[in-house]
Amino acid sequence: MHIEMDTKLDYSDVLLRPKRSTLESRRQVILKREFTFPHSNRKIEVVPIMAANMDGVGTMSMAKSLASQSMMTALNKSYTVEDLNIFYSSSKKSGKLNQLSETLTLTVGLQDDIQKVKDLKHKYPIICIDTPNGYMENFVRYVSQVRSVCGVNNIIIAGNVVTADQTQELILNGADIVKVGIGPGSVCTTRIVTGIGYPQLSAVLECADAAHGLNGHIVADGGCTCPGDIVKAFAAGADFVMLGGMLAGHKESELNAVNGELKFYGMSSREANEIHAGGLKDYRASEGRSVSVSYKGEVADTLQEIMGGLRSACTYVGARKLKDLPKCATFVRVNNQYNRTFVGG
Repeated sequence: MHIEMDTKLDYSDVLLRPKRSTLESRRQVILKREFTFPHSNRKIEVVPIMAANMDGVGTMSMAKSLASQSMMTALNKSYTVEDLNIFYSSSKKSGKLNQLSETLTLTVGLQDDIQKVKDLKHKYPIICIDTPNGYMENFVRYVSQVRSVCGVNNIIIAGNVVTADQTQELILNGADIVKVGIGPGSVCTTRIVTGIGYPQLSAVLECADAAHGLNGHIVADGGCTCPGDIVKAFAAGADFVMLGGMLAGHKESELNAVNGELKFYGMSSREANEIHAGGLKDYRASEGRSVSVSYKGEVADTLQEIMGGLRSACTYVGARKLKDLPKCATFVRVNNQYNRTFVGG
């Protein structure tokens, strides 16, 4: 048994200190970033915000809306090869394919999904290998296997982890981007059920430092409840930020509203297991909850709030590009009690 005595921080534990800035307008801030990768010869130029691969978030409708803003979507795992082939063909026919190729991510798991990778790798250049526990040896081997199948033609995202050593392990075994976060999501109960987790701001800081030393990247996954949290994730070194709850409940969720409300649930919840796995297995516990979210209309208004918050933050600290935000950022500790309610959307 070992206890780490240094304090670890969540987004709510800090604010960013304003600094003198030569920027004259929020319009001057550049949110798009160009990325190269350690194992892939592909380049992408995007606004590095990504819809999470969750039911009601990582949908084809969401992908189209976010692509119009050069933002990314990790499609949920429930789409079949047939579904994905049809979506690819319809996108090609409508002339949206080039835009989607930089913003659309195919999500796969560990169970028999290597064939899905083989079937779709030529159509979906970004592949997310998703598991709640990125510390299992079979997961690391699977990442390596997917890299062998894809060669240099695909960008691979893998996770989730929260520590520097495993971030490096995944990059050394073929991941270009490591997904960081265990337990911070609004509908995740892993910390309650298992006692496992890591405060998200510290996880981002430590994993980003580890990834960048190997020319890799990280996506901060979970814990953002308002645009200010997204700003803090980028300021801490995240290359991409993945959103779940903030994007749930919109028209693009592709879920039917019941009495004006939509159900949003964690992908390890009892509800998700009943829908996708025939029920919760007797050796598992539910590690997610189901909540009702009000219908929010089209996602475009929420995206405007997010991008507006990012641009404003950059003007406060003098960052002309989103890429420069970590170099301009100084965090200050706070008492964790200020109002963080997101009123947009």
